[in-house]
Amino acid sequence: MFEEKIPATFIQYATDILADTKSGLSGGNIVKETAAYAVEYDVNIPHQTYPFDAPNKRTALFENLQAFSGPQQYRIIKELCDHRSFAPTGSKKRDDLKIRLVTRYQQFSGEADGADINETLIEETKHWLDQHPGALASYNSALQKYDGGVFLRNLLDDLRLSLESLLKSILGNDKSLENQLSALGKYITGNGGSKELSNMFVKLLDYYAKYQNSYVKHNEGVIEEEIEFIFEITSSFMKHLIRIGKSA
Repeated sequence: MFEEKIPATFIQYATDILADTKSGLSGGNIVKETAAYAVEYDVNIPHQTYPFDAPNKRTALFENLQAFSGPQQYRIIKELCDHRSFAPTGSKKRDDLKIRLVTRYQQFSGEADGADINETLIEETKHWLDQHPGALASYNSALQKYDGGVFLRNLLDDLRLSLESLLKSILGNDKSLENQLSALGKYITGNGGSKELSNMFVKLLDYYAKYQNSYVKHNEGVIEEEIEFIFEITSSFMKHLIRIGKSA
């Protein structure tokens, strides 16, 4: 029976990055890591020892990856992007690789798309953001990372940028998130919102900005269990702000 795999063209793209001559994995690490996966999955790989019988390490990694199934390839590539031998500062090429992997081949992840997030709320928010392309672009970027379960700190940053961009658009200024409190209160009451709702939104924005500063600007460890809540409260926040402006 034919077993679906990640296309060879993408595997080649991945190995060109992961086994790059200057910035990629060493030949020894390629063999060590893929051999460990081979043992775990009971798979026979062509290059089991180092030095290997291949013209270069990119070829060795490509041929070893080709021995695995699609879900196994997905997991291996995703985990190799974060290999401990890479510098903690990260790499744009590896980040782009991971994003392309999780968005194009999510079917191999073994996880439900979007996990537990409220899909109806997400679609409604995207609809309301349609007239605010800057905010929508950052929002979609956050959603893409959430679906793939990657770059949680960057995901929070995207949500912050999306909300900040929206506020700049509807409030007609270029202020940072933290400096929108007064203008936001006036916007809500000016569009028919109650004083109590205005006060609540202003207080929420204040706490939201402080939360983001802790986990994004100060690079604190993101608590994964809180991501869904932050995503949904950001979505609700933005959807309501746009709606009251439309109905005024």
